[in-house]
Order: sequence, then C-alpha cells, then structure tokens
Amino acid sequence: MKLPIILNALLLAIASANADVYARRIINDSTKIGGDIRHFKMFLPDGLPEDAPLVFVLHGYGGNGSINTWMNDAAERHKFALCVPLGLKDPTKHRSWNVGYPFQEGWKVNDIEVMCKMARFVQKKYHLSKKNTFLTGMSNGGEMCYLLAYSKQNTFKALGSLAGLTLVWMYEALEAPKAIPFLEIHGTEDRTSEWWGDLTNKGGWGAYLSVPLAINYFVAKNRCTQIETDTIPGKSFEKNGHRVIHHRYSNPKTRNDVWLYEVVGATHCWCTEDLDTGEEIWKFFSRYLE
Repeated sequence: MKLPIILNALLLAIASANADVYARRIINDSTKIGGDIRHFKMFLPDGLPEDAPLVFVLHGYGGNGSINTWMNDAAERHKFALCVPLGLKDPTKHRSWNVGYPFQEGWKVNDIEVMCKMARFVQKKYHLSKKNTFLTGMSNGGEMCYLLAYSKQNTFKALGSLAGLTLVWMYEALEAPKAIPFLEIHGTEDRTSEWWGDLTNKGGWGAYLSVPLAINYFVAKNRCTQIETDTIPGKSFEKNGHRVIHHRYSNPKTRNDVWLYEVVGATHCWCTEDLDTGEEIWKFFSRYLE
C-alpha cells in the first residue's frame, strides 16, 4: 500500500528538480536604452556553447514577455539562446512595440533602436554570436519583424513573423534598404491580422496590406526567381481540418529566401497545433548560420 505513495513522492521530487533546473536557466535582466530601463528574460539551455546563436522573441500587443514561447523546445534541441524583451506601455497603457498604429501617434519610443542595442548588450554579456542573431515575433511582434526588414539594421540576419502584417504607412513611406531572409506564418481565417488585409482600417490597427502582397514585396526585393509549394495536413488535421501550404521563394545565388506558411482555416494564433512552429522557424534561421 505504501508503494504508490513512495512512487508519487519520487515523481514529485523529480518534477521539482526538473523545474528547479529549468528555473536556473531563466535569467531576468535589464539595460537602459533611450532613457528607459528595458526589461528582458534570457533562456539559456543546458549545454549552450560559447558564441551560440541568439534568437529574440517578441510578444504580441498587450503581452507580458512570458519566457514560455513557441521557440523554447527548439532552443533546447538545437542549443541556441532566447532573449524575450518586454515592451513599454503605449499611450493606451498596453505593453507593445511601436510600429506606428494610429493610437501610438506621438509615442517617441524607437523600438528598432531598442532591439539593436539590446542585442549588442546581450551578445556581449552572455557571450553569444554577433553573426548569428535572429528575431521572431507574434502579431504586434510580427509587425516589428516587418518594420525591421524595412529599416537600416545589420543586427538580425533573418526575421520570422507569426500573424504579423505590413502597415500601409510602412509600404508607402519606407524602402527596404537591402535583401533579408524573411518568413511569415499566418492563418487564413485570422480576424485580427486579416489574411486579405484591411485597407480601410476597420479593425483599428491602421490600414495594412494583404499577407500575399506584403510577402511579395520581399520576394521582389530579394530577387527570388524560383517557387516551390507543398501542401501538407496540419498536425491536428483530423480534429480541425487545417492544411498548411508552404510557399518557398528562393534566390539560388544569394540564398536570401522568403518562406510563407499559409495555414488554411487557422485564426490569430501561434499555429502550434498545426505545425511545430519553433522548429520550422529554426529550420529557416539555421540556413543562415555562419
């Protein structure tokens, strides 16, 4: 009769030890940038080598910078570090990244500068690779991916957006200064960042392009000349019927490719029930490791 009690106690002890090990690999940190203290969390997997790759993970609008992201499992498997910054509160008192939404007008925070300076701080302090630093973001964080792609930055080698969008003001006012590898994962039934765009700003985020048009901008910018398309059932196809159409646009000479995962039927989400999001993003980023 005592055996189940002993077994349960043993399992609880193992779980507690694992949680303790996991917690020790999470570091709360901060640095001052542009007059503001910017907070972030680091996730450093066991066995992380010196000069390991670094991936920034940006939360969505109103997010809390949770360290539990869609990239953690991939970081464990492939031994790269995660940096998860926390956005400041915008004029509506929501934590966000300043991408130029109408209600962010007058907000002076320059999150492009913040990301680049934070990356240099983290690379130096944690002995991580300057050559192999990448960035991914969800929703508002995805919009930061597009804004960075349109900016003059040399910090992030490739960008991966989830449910992100290109605001019309970016498309009209900015010109991407160079080719950059870019990935987008997006549900066709997304009603927050709509697949077919919102040119009349009915959603309140500002007018934005359709996903195909936003991606085609980078296909042209990167001078991609080849297209491959695969359609696969999503991981939960029997439950939700979602299919994943993987569009790969490539430039064989420069390898500045553009990948689009069209998740048919998915809404505004991380799409983790349809594919291993972190693994797919790392598959793309790892093509550009030096």
